[in-house]
Amino acid sequence: MNLFTDEIEKPARTETRKEECAVRAASSGSVRGRKRVLPAAVLAAVILTMGFGIWSLSRQLAPELISVSASPEAAAMAVLPEKSIAVLPFENLSEEKQNAFLADGVQDDILSALSKVADLKVINRTSVNTYSASRPRNLRELAQTLGVAYVLEGSVRQEGAKLRIVAQLTDARSKTHLWKVRYERDLADVFAIQSEIVQRVISQLQATVSPKEKAALDERPTKDLTAYGLYLRAKALVATISLNAQINEKLREAVQLLDEAIARDPDFFLAYCQLAAAHNYLYFFGLDHTPARLALADAALKTAVRLRPDAGETHLARANFFYRCYLDYEHARRELAMAQRVLPNNSEIFELTGYIDRRQNLWNESARSLQRALALDPRNFFILQQIALSYQEFRQFGAMAAALDRALVLIPHDLDTRVTRASVDLEWRADPRPMHQTISTILAENPASAADLAANWWYVALCERDSTAARQALAVMPASGIATDLNFPRSWCEGLAARVRGDTAVAQTAFLAARAELQKTVSEQPDYGPAFCVLGLIDASLGRKDEAIQEGRHAVEMLPITKDAIDGAELMKYLAVIYAWTGEKDLAIEQIAATLKIRSTVSYGNLKLHPCWDALRGDPRFEKIVADLAPKNTQN
Repeated sequence: MNLFTDEIEKPARTETRKEECAVRAASSGSVRGRKRVLPAAVLAAVILTMGFGIWSLSRQLAPELISVSASPEAAAMAVLPEKSIAVLPFENLSEEKQNAFLADGVQDDILSALSKVADLKVINRTSVNTYSASRPRNLRELAQTLGVAYVLEGSVRQEGAKLRIVAQLTDARSKTHLWKVRYERDLADVFAIQSEIVQRVISQLQATVSPKEKAALDERPTKDLTAYGLYLRAKALVATISLNAQINEKLREAVQLLDEAIARDPDFFLAYCQLAAAHNYLYFFGLDHTPARLALADAALKTAVRLRPDAGETHLARANFFYRCYLDYEHARRELAMAQRVLPNNSEIFELTGYIDRRQNLWNESARSLQRALALDPRNFFILQQIALSYQEFRQFGAMAAALDRALVLIPHDLDTRVTRASVDLEWRADPRPMHQTISTILAENPASAADLAANWWYVALCERDSTAARQALAVMPASGIATDLNFPRSWCEGLAARVRGDTAVAQTAFLAARAELQKTVSEQPDYGPAFCVLGLIDASLGRKDEAIQEGRHAVEMLPITKDAIDGAELMKYLAVIYAWTGEKDLAIEQIAATLKIRSTVSYGNLKLHPCWDALRGDPRFEKIVADLAPKNTQN
């Protein structure tokens, strides 16, 4: 089945090694990068409904990935897998707001339990959660979109220590309600009720359950419902860091909630897995790439291993740890293989495999992995966002726009996706107006969203040389700065904005403050190349030429693209900026040319508009590079 578009062109250069978009990362113009396959006709329907594919490194793709012949109408009439189910969000009927988490937890636990049964096909939570319990649902259409025969719905009401749960199973093909059960028990019985619902579903679908699967189904997450609520809140925070500018703040809040949950229940296995993940992300994205953070991730993982050494969640947590903390792809792959045997319906396994494939320049393999992830999570807008950002790395902006448009069909009001979609015109055509207008519209709709917009707002303000907008963005920027292609302290952002408006004194003061921050960072994180790169940029801005070049080169040597195809390319790009700012124009031009031979965030719009390249303007070699990148219909 084809998840590729004809829009992706064969690269003009074959030296490509770069790419992996954000794996649950933050966004600011440039973003770093979260079972069994459906039957052919059904997968075709899902793909054609989405209206886009992933991408290809070249046109030399595996034959089975080339074409889709079935029409949407024919595919929609295909027979759906008999043992397939979507567990939709349960409606929260509790009057107390603090009890709202319980409905999410009931759905989450039922879905997680069913997904461990290999004889079933279970759609993952990101896709089913796009069907809110508060909105009308067309079950037949929903089932065709998700590729399932059955749908489970329900509601949860908590009143003090009493609990009422209603669950209903429907054959969506015929809209036949098979059964509806009502439980009115003590709150402490919530997990027992969930288990009974799971057993009823398994019996109705006549699924075969192995002894190991039976043991996994009988497990309870915790006996402490308060700890459970803290865990669910933290899990929701981690799930929302995709393109969000406040990734650092959200992850740290998640860690605090999980620590509280574990303090209440020291044997809360799933909380340790989620805690390890939060620490992994902080380390992986360079938000805290310190031995102390690594030790916290390792400690959480070791506890999870001690509690349930053979659980699929344990193997998945170990895979994430090896990948994000050590870039140890082979160990991560082995753990993913073991996780897949225990978690046959978990799309994250295939998603993570796809990201590892891209790190290792295995593009066809990556496409197949993400294809399998989408088969089990066809409305996962996070994967769609990441696919779009992959197109950005290929400088295939038409395809990027199409992918983001499809994501916005699922999440039309998502702030980060809207801004990223608007950034396409800036990067592709050097037109900042759509991004400017989108940010203004979102601010008018919801002024409280300013902090989430700060990084993008600042970026477009610099490209437009709008000092007022830059000051406004800086005023709401998180104290930690911005996590974009690299992590920049707010003082650095203040210095660059002052430099652009010609305020040398303010720029000098801000850059000196930023240097103090980065010196502390590199002393704490001596093995983290991106931090040295940012220090090099700061020293270049302060006129410390020798130190800046040494730091920039050291960063590239520490993290070459052969080791990390994502951050490695960003370090190459910023080494060109360091050369430009230190007067080494020849080296800067050569470095830009080298970076354009690989997948990177260097674009026509970035080179044309961003002030970091001002030192090269007027040089005919630089102007030719910019002109060669311009789309044919852009007037220069």
